[in-house]
Amino acid sequence: MFSLSLLQTSQLAKPPCWDLDDGATLTSSLLSSQQLLAVHQLLDRVADRQRQDFGNIVSDVKADGSLITSCDRWSDSALVKGLAELAPGEFTLSEEGEKCCPSSSAFWVVDPLDGTTNFAAGIPYWAISVARFVDGQPAEAFLEIPSLRQRIVAIRGQGAWRNGKRLSLETRLQAGSACVSLCSRAIRVLQRRHQEPFPGKIRLLGVASLNLVSVAMGQTVAALEATPKIWDLAAAWLVLSELSCSVHWLDQDPAALTPGQDLSDVSFPVLAASSPAELERLKPWGESLLLR
Repeated sequence: MFSLSLLQTSQLAKPPCWDLDDGATLTSSLLSSQQLLAVHQLLDRVADRQRQDFGNIVSDVKADGSLITSCDRWSDSALVKGLAELAPGEFTLSEEGEKCCPSSSAFWVVDPLDGTTNFAAGIPYWAISVARFVDGQPAEAFLEIPSLRQRIVAIRGQGAWRNGKRLSLETRLQAGSACVSLCSRAIRVLQRRHQEPFPGKIRLLGVASLNLVSVAMGQTVAALEATPKIWDLAAAWLVLSELSCSVHWLDQDPAALTPGQDLSDVSFPVLAASSPAELERLKPWGESLLLR
């Protein structure tokens, strides 16, 4: 993984390490170069701590039955505090903290450790998901994969990068994957359409944000998430958008968030696909999730 702390200060005239088009300029609604650098340094610190804690942490069970570790709690606290310092007045909505949609035009959505079950079980695949929303939709997104030392970043209207290298539609389409990522709750579509063979090689990664972003990376042709919360999908949503992936919200649309809305128990079932054709091919399977 690159480290933004190693960048020369002379590079701060544009977002650090990201090869923006020469004609691209940041609007006042986006983070400044110094703020972007601060986000990267914050992610460096949290990712380092998670790698140190991996394999040495026991988990507790939350009221909703999901797992949580002391590393989740520390990561959440560090991220919420760090984001408040670099962007004063912009509130943070997080899985382990405040879950009501802020009223400010700009706010952050954070999952400090997406894939806690993997993390607690010693499976080295989890993510840190951070997205900054402006006017109801993600404007900047950061997905950290600590175990792989990878960082995926997207900036609205500017593109997406992995470890500082620009990602492209062509790179994604050339991957030639035949895999489809499902979450554990999406497996029920196999029972509901058991007379038909599933149109893809099934993968279950156990990390909602990375299930979705796998489509943008070309690792899968589609991903189906049955019950993702806003913090699960916020960063991946922008990466998918910037790489021209097709996204179909099966029920509620996260673009329709309202200030003060309690998002604790609100899910946004979604099907993401590499192309409109793949979306249409998988749509009957996705829509079967909603059958009672």
